Amino acid sequence: MTIEKHHVVAVHYTLNALEENGEKSFIEKTDADNPFTFLYGVGMMLPKFEEELHGMAAGEQKSFTITAEEGYGEKQEDATVQLPVEMFEQSGMPPVGAILPLQDPEGNHVNAVVLEVSPEAVSVDLNHPMAGKTLHFDIEVVATRPATEEELAHGHAHGIDGNSGH
Repeated sequence: MTIEKHHVVAVHYTLNALEENGEKSFIEKTDADNPFTFLYGVGMMLPKFEEELHGMAAGEQKSFTITAEEGYGEKQEDATVQLPVEMFEQSGMPPVGAILPLQDPEGNHVNAVVLEVSPEAVSVDLNHPMAGKTLHFDIEVVATRPATEEELAHGHAHGIDGNSGH
């Protein structure tokens, strides 16, 4: 069975950033016992990532690169914000490098990376952590199957076998 729209797909992958000098910089890898499982074709993944997987079958392997433009966009140098220290009275001041889950005025969720902490403000970067990076994937398709009606209604996969509850 090949990967099609509305399939549940499980893959093992290794993700590296390709540096300007051509060297690979390791980002992350799936655990051997826990493949990355997602609902294909519903907008959960980068369009280029899904395009590369389309039509593949369990057991097939592939390597591909996604440019910054095809991925998370170029890094915007002006995407930093100063958050008032009052925001952190209950939770405590975050360390530099921490990822803060924020919400913009339209209700969109954004992960901000803490750049600097001072007595007056916490400076954060609103760029996606992968913005500006060329991403290189080495993947192996573990399994693919049609999504259940429940998975389609929920908008996400319920595990490789469709029985993982939430």
